Amino acid sequence: MTQIDPDQAHPARIYDYLLGGACNFAPDRAFAEEFLRVLPTAADAARINRAFLQRVVRYCASQGVNQFLDLGSGIPTVGNVHETAPGSRVLYVDNDPIAIAHSEIELAETPTARALLGDLREPETILEAAASVLDLSQPIGVLMLAVLHFIPDPHTAVARYLSEIAAGSYVAITHGTMEGTPDGRGDVLRLYASSGSPATPRDREEVARLVGGMEILAPGVVWTPEWRPERDVVGDPAESLTYAVVARKG
Repeated sequence: MTQIDPDQAHPARIYDYLLGGACNFAPDRAFAEEFLRVLPTAADAARINRAFLQRVVRYCASQGVNQFLDLGSGIPTVGNVHETAPGSRVLYVDNDPIAIAHSEIELAETPTARALLGDLREPETILEAAASVLDLSQPIGVLMLAVLHFIPDPHTAVARYLSEIAAGSYVAITHGTMEGTPDGRGDVLRLYASSGSPATPRDREEVARLVGGMEILAPGVVWTPEWRPERDVVGDPAESLTYAVVARKG
């Protein structure tokens, strides 16, 4: 089992800090503050990503999907999947023990949601666990938000998940990119590399290939705030730092 290392910054806890959470250690906060120094829009980007999660979960629920597999779920702050779609069955998966320990506390009174310590690069293990929580013979929503850019080659693992989910399922991805690069993004990549969690940004076409063979929903691969916004997009959408795509398995 992965051990807790409070001396090493971790993406889940950095993200928690950027969202205003309290489940993080001094190295996570130091990393996040340096992140914000070189890229001041990073906290806004984290909130944009969380808002996208809520939009896509509500969309899936409107299509009759009431079960979700959240891969790289991080720490469940306000507005997570089980809160956005109450009553849905949810399996949260993350490779950070702190994220999972906190999730278990948060989910203690939510019998339809569980948290699993696991690595999305091990789909067989994750799918076996998911089968005890979700009905994989029925459509599910698979979320991989702000996580795949931490995997040098995610295609094999992602393809395995896509092969196992039922027709009518949805997959939602947000992914870091260097396109539309604002000043400081190269410094962020160096920061992540120095933290032990190097990031691999991908362009629009590469993000689309992650859901190859599925029907990409309109408006396609877009900046995250541009995916079916519920209000006018304010400012430069490229400051979200990520592309978003949602696809349906036919």
